[in-house]
Amino acid sequence: MGKSPTPHAGLELRGRQAWTIVWGVSTAQLISWGTLYYGFAVLVVPMERELDWSRTELNGALSVGLLAAGLCTFAAGVWIDRHGARGLMTLASLAGAVLLAAWSWIGALWAFYALWALMGVSMAGTLYEPAFAAMTRTFPRDFRRAITAVTLVGGFASTVFIPLIQLLVDRIGWRDALLVMAACNLLCALLHWFLIPPVITGDNARNAPRDRDALHTALRRPAFWGLAVCFTALSLVFTAVGFHLVPLMLERGLPMATIVAGYAVIGPMQVAGRLLFVALSRFLPTRLIGTASLALYPVAIAVLLLPASGTTLVAFAIIYGLPNGIVTIVRGTIVPELFGPAAYGAISGALSTPSILARAAGPFLVALLWALAGGYGAVVWTLLGLSLAALAFWITAVSGRRT
Repeated sequence: MGKSPTPHAGLELRGRQAWTIVWGVSTAQLISWGTLYYGFAVLVVPMERELDWSRTELNGALSVGLLAAGLCTFAAGVWIDRHGARGLMTLASLAGAVLLAAWSWIGALWAFYALWALMGVSMAGTLYEPAFAAMTRTFPRDFRRAITAVTLVGGFASTVFIPLIQLLVDRIGWRDALLVMAACNLLCALLHWFLIPPVITGDNARNAPRDRDALHTALRRPAFWGLAVCFTALSLVFTAVGFHLVPLMLERGLPMATIVAGYAVIGPMQVAGRLLFVALSRFLPTRLIGTASLALYPVAIAVLLLPASGTTLVAFAIIYGLPNGIVTIVRGTIVPELFGPAAYGAISGALSTPSILARAAGPFLVALLWALAGGYGAVVWTLLGLSLAALAFWITAVSGRRT
């Protein structure tokens, strides 16, 4: 780890140096998703008990953070197009470490909301969108394999960190668990700084006009807006499942150990989905694989309408996790495939902004719907409608004219 990689206009994805970059960024994604995103689902229950804050109040803070992430995602993409991902992702991981440590001292609700506003800024610079931009910029001729590798490792985030954080909470309490999570983000900062190549001076000025034209062209295409609606609907589904599956199953009488075990199935199924994508992509176009994957979401949500049991929870986790893994790769690769590689960060950021904003509103809206309806039944039916809408808009987007 002593020296930074030599700058390159575009590395080939071969050799030890290239794969060290990919696996290092992949490990950082595993940690960032596990601590900054999935950890909240485990910590919300002990916080609710100790601090006597309502579930709606707690999820409101998360929504503020995800709103901040959505507002910063486009700016982060533009920054990466112009200056590279190395400095931004390093600073964002350092900020995440500081904020997680500060979270362990939290005692006032207003401070919790302020902290999560800053946490959202950190997430905008650390999660999949900037990582995909970094991989596309570093490996422009082989970005699909790089992004696939990143998502393969990142897919284990919930599987690794939800049980791990639950174990830490049980053994040392939720406040000290946050300090361990903060230390993990310091490792992310080191990986980003020492492994992501810096940009070559002069590339930014030459590419700026081309990037602006590519962004404006993408924004004028119906396919862009179809994908934006599709991914926005999926974000609401993803957020509701990520942050409400545990209380949903608790409400239906399942023990916590069964819920954690069932939840842990989602991660490996996401990885299985990504491996399946790699195999199928040799024979089938991405559009067809994506359509088949999106069609599984309504089936998965329908399983939640069945009587709750360990069997139905595992069935849901399998059917839901498999397309989740595939769609993550599709989201990372669809931008250069439909719109070209220019201005990847800006186009991806613009495409992701509405979905992240929906992800921001999701926890609060779902908690509010739960409170108004007196249970999770109405929530599940709403998610079924959203998953059907996502499928319809995806088909509309990918069936249009391509560049």
